[in-house]
Amino acid sequence: MKMNELFLSALDREVERSRRALEQVPEGKRDWKPHDKSMAFGYLCDMVATMPSWMAMMVNMDELDIAPKEGQQFRPPQSKTSAEFITALDKAADEGRAALRGTTEEHLKTHWQLLAAGKVVADATRHEFIQDTIAHWAHHRGQMTVYLRLMGAKVPALYGPSADDQRF
Repeated sequence: MKMNELFLSALDREVERSRRALEQVPEGKRDWKPHDKSMAFGYLCDMVATMPSWMAMMVNMDELDIAPKEGQQFRPPQSKTSAEFITALDKAADEGRAALRGTTEEHLKTHWQLLAAGKVVADATRHEFIQDTIAHWAHHRGQMTVYLRLMGAKVPALYGPSADDQRF
């Protein structure tokens, strides 16, 4: 199996898991945090919804500066409802799929860089960054499910049944 096919398969599985989590987002909780040092729930949900688009950046761009000296930093949309998060997820997944379908093994083996204020903070092959993005995405979705539990919302079944969802 080619790398892009492997990543497309993983993307499709993770999109469905993310959709189940985003379906449970309660309204009016965008600024909620379990602790002062924690990420706000809405920002966390935005990340879970838009992370598939990171794969497109890694295929289509040679680098990304997350804190450019001039200009706007990358900011995800600020969705407020479950439906808005799911729309953002569908858009990001379409972008990720299109990029992965249009790339080659050779291109995925080339280097990509993450910069902050012009300084390289990470340099690796595109396929390593994409693999790390999938793990990073699962991590943030896991955080999101903890937040859901703490807010009293339902936790969906993702990799097996949950106390609220016995679909497996």
